[in-house]
Amino acid sequence: MTGTDGRGYYTHAQQGEHEYVDLGRFVLRSGYTLPAATLAYRTHGTLNAARDNAVLFPHMYSGTPSSLDLHIGPGLPLDPERFFVICPGQLGGGLSSSPSNTPAPFDRDGFPPVAVADDVVAQHRLVTERFGIEKLHAVLGWSMGAQQTYEWAVRFPAMVPRAAAFAGTARTPVHNQIFIDLHLELLRSDPAFAGGSYTDSADVRLGLTRHALAFSLLGFTPEWYRGEHWRRLGYASVDDFRQGFVRAWFAPMDPNNLVSQASKWRRADLSPHGNGSLHAALGRISAHFFVVPFGGDQFFPVRDCEEDAGHMPHGELRVIDTPAGHFAMFGLLDEDTRRIHAVMREMLGS
Repeated sequence: MTGTDGRGYYTHAQQGEHEYVDLGRFVLRSGYTLPAATLAYRTHGTLNAARDNAVLFPHMYSGTPSSLDLHIGPGLPLDPERFFVICPGQLGGGLSSSPSNTPAPFDRDGFPPVAVADDVVAQHRLVTERFGIEKLHAVLGWSMGAQQTYEWAVRFPAMVPRAAAFAGTARTPVHNQIFIDLHLELLRSDPAFAGGSYTDSADVRLGLTRHALAFSLLGFTPEWYRGEHWRRLGYASVDDFRQGFVRAWFAPMDPNNLVSQASKWRRADLSPHGNGSLHAALGRISAHFFVVPFGGDQFFPVRDCEEDAGHMPHGELRVIDTPAGHFAMFGLLDEDTRRIHAVMREMLGS
């Protein structure tokens, strides 16, 4: 299985080699069942004999396991010579079961709603059944990967002794939900979007372009544009940056996959683990948990992250101020990456 949206983005040629675990009939939190679900993943390094050096690193909205490669490698915090790094694909992300690769009637608008909890339950099966791991060394993630990290820490606390959530919260903030509503509307505004999903038209671009515009606005801070920090990446103008970086990032993706992921992102909420109380749910997390907001992030503001950290028994707040805002984890500015990696080392105990 390689997965493809017709433009080749979700293939091994584009994303690197992936492996797959067969989940069989997989019951989702929404009450639907995927009849033949699969979970894609990549690994780096070697699982040691004690099976205690595994680090789980789920990816963000619009990403794939290979999107995380810039944080993994010799001399980096996630050094494959020390850790066995497992990077699972999201359900709906294009490599695991998704609208773009699931047969009818579960393709496109027939693909059922998925939840962050569904990702984590599938990942738990990967970790325990495929690798025989009883306890992870750590879990970490950025954005939707951070939401999965929270879910791991409260759902399987005995397996997660340490964790880090970069630019993500335990429940999607209301302002963030409104932004998701906006970029979903922009995706769906494409004339090719009919009957709740995109057709196979090769001209599907307008919705993705509008979607990218929204991310250009709120994904970065006003200082990113005021200070012309995009020039440090080699772009000649703001329009050059928006076209060459933001629009180029989203352009090859399957819009149906983005709709599936964004809907999941909007519903992320840890409070069911606390009988409706988010604070009670956070209080159940026993991990040494690093909450790492990016200053100026309009998706997951520092104030919301600070609130989460304060309700965990072992929560620690590490604010990284950056003009890159939510997109700091892309490694756009070297100083941001150094600070991100410093927190990773601290969390990992290295």
